[in-house]
Amino acid sequence: MSSGVTTIGAWGYRPRRHRVAATDKHVQSRWTPGPGAASPSPAAQDWELFTGTDRLHGTLSQVAHPLGLVVFAQGDHGGSNGSRIHFVADVLHDYGFATLLVDLLTAGDVARRRNDYEVARMGERLCAAVSWLRADDGLATLRVGLLGTGIGSAAALNVAADHPSWVDAAVSRGGRPDLAAPRLGQVQAPTLFIVGGRDREVLRLNRNAQQRMHCATRLEVVPGATHQFEEPGALETVAHLAGSWFASHLRGAVRL
Repeated sequence: MSSGVTTIGAWGYRPRRHRVAATDKHVQSRWTPGPGAASPSPAAQDWELFTGTDRLHGTLSQVAHPLGLVVFAQGDHGGSNGSRIHFVADVLHDYGFATLLVDLLTAGDVARRRNDYEVARMGERLCAAVSWLRADDGLATLRVGLLGTGIGSAAALNVAADHPSWVDAAVSRGGRPDLAAPRLGQVQAPTLFIVGGRDREVLRLNRNAQQRMHCATRLEVVPGATHQFEEPGALETVAHLAGSWFASHLRGAVRL
């Protein structure tokens, strides 16, 4: 089940707060309470997980009465520290989601310059992170969404295919789902693809990937946006599209 839609500034659910990206290169934010919104700032804590020889670092942010938890799969080393990804996470907090931002690649991984190797390593580490979340007493009941960027989208879709009961929704932002081509047909989690309208090659790859899938999918094209969504308003649109998608598929659902 799939559809291709061009959308900008139209979201199915209102966040608890309204947050605006002020600039394209250096993302800042401001917020004004929406109707009935009074949720406090999320409680952020350093997060660390040892998996064999790997040591994963990240930030776990929890909100009051979370609707679910979104794990970010960034396609670059150190991506969890970037202001742009923190802006997207803050918007998801405003929608009522806890988030886990974790570095899934090391400098050594990136130095190899092999997408297949990086996707495999990211998938292993993302799997370990989600497994940990499922075992945590305070988080295990929450529905889980994955948000992948770049090659991180392929890693997220591989994990969704390998562990369908673990992943309840997925979002690919400017991603490379083609790198998960052999597994796309096994993904069961509803999947949203977000691509910039001027990112023509990646748009082609995402359309082809969508056609391989049998689950609920949607392709959103942000008009005038390039690969990094650096144009004014583009990143805000991405964040709200993701927030609305997760709200549609994770809202009100609790694991038993």
